[in-house]
Amino acid sequence: MAEMKKAEGVVDWLDQRLGIKKLTKVLMTEYWIPKNINFLWAMGVILLTLFTALVVSGIFLLMYYKPDAKLAYDSVNFTIMQEVAFGWLWRHIHATAASMIFVIIYIHMFVAIYYGSYKRGREMIWISGMLLFVIFSAEAFSGYMLPWGQMSYWAASVITGLFGKIPVIGPDLLMWIRGNYVVADATLTRFFMLHVFLLPVVIIMIIGMHFYSLRIPHVNNQEGEVLDFEAEEKKYKEGNKKESKVIPFWPVFLSKDIFVVCAFMVFFFYLVCYHYEFAMDPINFERANSLKTPTHIYPEWYFLWSYEVLRGFFFNGNLGLVVFGIAQIIFFLLPFLDNSPVVKPAHQRKAFQVWFWLLVVDMVVLTIYGKLPPVGNNKYVGLVASLIFLALFFIILPLISRAEKKGA
Repeated sequence: MAEMKKAEGVVDWLDQRLGIKKLTKVLMTEYWIPKNINFLWAMGVILLTLFTALVVSGIFLLMYYKPDAKLAYDSVNFTIMQEVAFGWLWRHIHATAASMIFVIIYIHMFVAIYYGSYKRGREMIWISGMLLFVIFSAEAFSGYMLPWGQMSYWAASVITGLFGKIPVIGPDLLMWIRGNYVVADATLTRFFMLHVFLLPVVIIMIIGMHFYSLRIPHVNNQEGEVLDFEAEEKKYKEGNKKESKVIPFWPVFLSKDIFVVCAFMVFFFYLVCYHYEFAMDPINFERANSLKTPTHIYPEWYFLWSYEVLRGFFFNGNLGLVVFGIAQIIFFLLPFLDNSPVVKPAHQRKAFQVWFWLLVVDMVVLTIYGKLPPVGNNKYVGLVASLIFLALFFIILPLISRAEKKGA
């Protein structure tokens, strides 16, 4: 048994039993971040803040929500929105945070792509981040169904129906997911369990994995410069803070992040109080009706680009499903498709810069047309944009990497 000395206060008492001083050094005061970064590196902390807002607001909503097909709609739109004091506020916070978290995820993801933060030993950082994106997508989809509005019901019917098209196991898998032949009360209770328990637990675990994966290769910087973190750390500890190219995570880096978070939260609560409707589809304020199909069914905005990839191959449903599956995993492959040794921001990689902005424009086009009815020329635009999306990853990006290897 380790010898216990008389503690010199609460912190020392805890340190002897839990090693909190060493843990603080490892995670905060001696975890080093490059100086050469900008405010875009604060997106991770903003995401953590928004996830906390989702959890807290979700707990308050959980007190009054009824996971029953006959009661769910009224529990949200009447009990929470009209009868519970400040229930409207908690619902607006939850809905706005659910949409804003994807805005920040996409910014975070494209910043990583722009600066090459998925390369040179940082592959696991990228892969764990993409796992978070997938699980957050599942969490958002399961939550979108819970209000049991018209679009919730029919979007769930269409999306779950995709699993039924999987060869051999499709029909049985669809039945297992829905708990019925159609989207019904059993489906709602399944998605309720996923949304409030299983997926949040998985998200918390992967967040821990994501932060841990940053520890060894360290955070990238905006010039892609290779740093000797041990040498730079030594300079900082010896008092040469100006010469050192790194800063400690706490208090220097995190204090800057907190400033960005505070500025963002001002904007966030402006949306919550004045423009919350951007996060809520008007059709979803109609009660779910299995006998009345909406004129045009579509998912939430953050799924529209991949939904349009599915619809883009309108002439062959099975091919569309295959390409849709590829679209869900294609970003995981990015570190291996872009295997060039060059780790620089996109503006210093001319061909890659063109590729990057083409990808952004193409995904915006897919998102816009994903919400439009697939009629007339719309379906042909979706097909072309989907083909461009695939070509950017499987043809153009490998060619750019090969050219950079030859020039390196």
